[in-house]
Amino acid sequence: MGRFKGQVAIVTGAGSGIGAATARRFLKEGAFVTLNGRREHKLRETIAGFDAAKSLVHPGDVTDEEYMKRLVEDTVTRFGRVDVLVNNAGMAIFGPFEQTTTQDWRKVMATDLDSVYFASREALPHLLKTRGSIINLSSASGLGGDWGMSSYNAAKGAITNFTRALALEYGSRGVRINAVAPSLTSSEATADLEKSEAVMAAFFERLPIGRAATPDDIAGVIAFLASEDAVFINGVILPVDGGLHASNGQPNFLKLLG
Repeated sequence: MGRFKGQVAIVTGAGSGIGAATARRFLKEGAFVTLNGRREHKLRETIAGFDAAKSLVHPGDVTDEEYMKRLVEDTVTRFGRVDVLVNNAGMAIFGPFEQTTTQDWRKVMATDLDSVYFASREALPHLLKTRGSIINLSSASGLGGDWGMSSYNAAKGAITNFTRALALEYGSRGVRINAVAPSLTSSEATADLEKSEAVMAAFFERLPIGRAATPDDIAGVIAFLASEDAVFINGVILPVDGGLHASNGQPNFLKLLG
């Protein structure tokens, strides 16, 4: 498990969920990792049991442009290079569109979209030197609409096409840019949803694989996209959704008709 030995990865939102699993996956596979998140104690929980010399805990606000510059600069100062950027930090606000305030809209856009722009802009000069890669976190919600998630849909949809646009510009220059699009993934962010039997039953009706993803499920795909095994994959938005998009949306006639 040494695919990333000597390489350096930056992972935003690394204090829990997919971000934490991804940071640990890169550490397990030999990388040096810079971990961003809002809560320092959560970042330290992520790296517990790993060699502290191989990680840089860097708490801060991904919506702050100047902070994002420091995040990349401090990574290069500490480790000398950047090979992989994982833009994972994100949030969602649920509710009808007419109840979405300007503050809500801007908070989601700043966290989910502006942060990806800031991090990518700062990291790309270094990634060009290492012929590295960016993996963005889109979502099943970035491939189609949801009830009551208009701002999140807009942000993740933008990440989907931003990923494609950057892939066109930078692929010939040696930097691959891809995204993963998970469906329901068990984490702190989905804990309230998972408490509802009705909600989970509705999800499982739509997920052929019959369960939510784990953060490790998604981290494995992110590591693949960053690896040499994916050297000819560029501009892909890869659904990691348990078969959600295998359906054309029609009901399960087998179940309905017995």
